[in-house]
Amino acid sequence: MKETKAPDLREKSVPELEELIRQERINLYNARRDLVFRRVTDTTSLKARRHNIARMLTIITEKKRGNANG
Repeated sequence: MKETKAPDLREKSVPELEELIRQERINLYNARRDLVFRRVTDTTSLKARRHNIARMLTIITEKKRGNANG
């Protein structure tokens, strides 16, 4: 799982980011489910997905507060 870079995310609008978060949460759920059923043993993708979600939420908060630098 590739980490999404913050500068790329800052170019997107809030609704686009919210849609990306929704998709990423679905992917995280599926990855966790696959881990439980031992279909996947790659735990690093879970960490990357969680970090991507946190990064997007941070950028949304910045945009809503008007503190976005860019």
